[in-house]
Amino acid sequence: QVELVESGGGLVQPGGSLRLSCVASGGAFSVNVLGVMGWYRQAPGNERELVATIAGGGNIVYADSVKGRFTISRDNAKNTVFLQMNSLKPDDTAVYYCANRLGIITTESQDYANWGQGTQVTVYS
Repeated sequence: QVELVESGGGLVQPGGSLRLSCVASGGAFSVNVLGVMGWYRQAPGNERELVATIAGGGNIVYADSVKGRFTISRDNAKNTVFLQMNSLKPDDTAVYYCANRLGIITTESQDYANWGQGTQVTVYS
C-alpha cells in the first residue's frame, strides 16, 4: 500500500502562485514502480476532477482549464511529485489530492488506487 502525503496548499490572491508537493512511501513501495502520479481537485459541490497526471516515462496530461498555468513534475529519486500553480484564479479554489496507480497513464479517477488526504488551496480577492 502506497501512502501519499500532500503539502503546499494555502491562501493566495488571484494571479499568485503555489507549489504543491506529494511524497510517496510504503512498505512495498519502490521508486522503480512509482507508476503514474496524478493531481486531482474537488471544490465544494463539485465532482473530483483531474488537474494533471504524469507517467513514469514522463508522459503528461493536463486539464484544459490549467494548461499554460500549471506544471506537473516528478523527482523519482525523492519519490515526490510536484504541481507548480501560477496565475491562480478563484475557480482554482479546491482541495487538491495526489493519486497514484501502476500501469498506463489515465485520466479517470476510479483508476487510481492510492490517494492522499488532500491539501486546501484557496484563491481569494
